[in-house]
Amino acid sequence: MKLHELSPAQGSKKNVKRVGRGPASGQGKTAGKGHKGQKARAGYSRRFGFEGGQMPLQRRLPKRGFNNIFAKEIVTVNVSDLEKRFNDGDTVDAEALINAGLIKKAKDGVKVLGNGELTKKLNVKVNAYSKTAKEKIEAAGGKAEEV
Repeated sequence: MKLHELSPAQGSKKNVKRVGRGPASGQGKTAGKGHKGQKARAGYSRRFGFEGGQMPLQRRLPKRGFNNIFAKEIVTVNVSDLEKRFNDGDTVDAEALINAGLIKKAKDGVKVLGNGELTKKLNVKVNAYSKTAKEKIEAAGGKAEEV
């Protein structure tokens, strides 16, 4: 195959519709824009959500609530999850939880909740614990340290 034999794939190229080039073209006079009106004018383009001058939906609906920019996003993990994923004597911290697939990111902190049972002796180092989670970790012979 030579350079002069190359051609684009069938149907990948379309001819540009040349409008306003006389009545014989079928797109003459108004160039397919109809008669008068906003859409017939030069440079017409409407922004997203424009409803022809009617009060747009996003302005008709009331504003509600607020977004607290100081809120901390805490990731939670249950004691039962630690039981399933870790072995006896393991150290559990944010990095270990990510590697185990229990959380995606540590965000603003990790909190262990007390849902489920724990029989393994684990050394847990996270930002916060619920009261029951701390009791269950220590009852199993492990340590619950706050980082």
